[in-house]
Amino acid sequence: MTSDVPIDDAAALTRYIETRYHARHRQQLPTLLKMAEMIEDLHVDDRHVPEGLSDLLGRMIGAMEVHMKKEELILFPAIRGGGGPGIEHPIALMRADHDDHAREVAEIRRLTRDLHLPQGACSTWTTLYSGLGEFIDDLTEHMRLENDVLFPLFEHGVRSDG
Repeated sequence: MTSDVPIDDAAALTRYIETRYHARHRQQLPTLLKMAEMIEDLHVDDRHVPEGLSDLLGRMIGAMEVHMKKEELILFPAIRGGGGPGIEHPIALMRADHDDHAREVAEIRRLTRDLHLPQGACSTWTTLYSGLGEFIDDLTEHMRLENDVLFPLFEHGVRSDG
């Protein structure tokens, strides 16, 4: 984590998450999906092809878009307003979504043999796995910032300035 992350200002942190992570995921996933589809089509007979990866990424696009919209339209505005009674419920839902995303990341790793390229992999396959690595790193840090830094401040309804 770099020093430009505003961990001491919850409102600024929500804006940082939206601009740094939400925007990035929206760029990454469609590109990764297209490459996965191409690899699965072109290398259908290769025993190392990550069969099912494109289906998984397609599902993740939808699930993550819904998740990010809930944060952007409901949870983050409530946090910027200081929290309040009931905020722990959308936070619990976001944590459950994060658990789902972690399972999806584990499935990406399984399908790709932990992002291990087969010998002689083409440039698209190499780019796909590199991009998946960046996406996984970004998503992991995104969830860590929310689960470990932002959400604990509000899980009892109102910001706890400890």
